[in-house]
Amino acid sequence: MRYLVRDRVFGIGDDYWIEDEQGRKAFLVDGKAMRLRETFELKDPQGQVLIDIRKKLISLRDTMVIERGDEPLATVKRKRFSLLRNHFRVALEDGSELDVSGKILDREFAIEYDGELLAEISRRWLRIRETYGVNVVREDADPALLIAVAVCVIRLAEREREGD
Repeated sequence: MRYLVRDRVFGIGDDYWIEDEQGRKAFLVDGKAMRLRETFELKDPQGQVLIDIRKKLISLRDTMVIERGDEPLATVKRKRFSLLRNHFRVALEDGSELDVSGKILDREFAIEYDGELLAEISRRWLRIRETYGVNVVREDADPALLIAVAVCVIRLAEREREGD
């Protein structure tokens, strides 16, 4: 299943609908303004919060935390020892890891689990400016989690670029 994500969802206080490939509203990214740290909520079309995304306040490297129902789900940060600058690690609470690599700032990257492709993020399929697609490859994968991972990775890469 493919989802269309507007590229400018990352501003604090910005809200944006993520659409499925039929153009139906699938998820709302709700940027929370007036918070001490960057916070986004991923909601379903009825407004129910599916996932919270927060920048970790105290950490050596920029880190974002993904939560579901106030329970930690995953931690996203740049991979520590990697020759590739565009390589992130997603530590899931169950002890497993997702690997994210590719051209993050170009919106051309993949999310894998144990070498198996879960989702690919790309602008190649789209003609709409400032939009990228999240193609969830596995039917049993959690689209909300994979979209949240993409949002986190892109935001962390942008923050790192701003700091350079």
